[in-house]
Amino acid sequence: MERTLKSYRPGDSGIVKQVVGTGAIKRRMFDMGVTPGTEITMRKTAPFGDPIEITLRGYELSIRKTEAEIVLMTDIAKGGARK
Repeated sequence: MERTLKSYRPGDSGIVKQVVGTGAIKRRMFDMGVTPGTEITMRKTAPFGDPIEITLRGYELSIRKTEAEIVLMTDIAKGGARK
């Protein structure tokens, strides 16, 4: 199943399929390591929902929901197998 990183809930994991933004925001995401093929796990959300905290490439990263909505993901089933 394909959806944006913004729709993920804490504990959900997936693989980045595509970053659909353009210009500076896309470059910023790439600079932070959010590139196609990267596994991302949603860790938690702030009390009012923004920002969100994700884990990728062995570190935690906080991003805004507006940044998360440009990241298309492919879900990973529980136990590590792709859906």
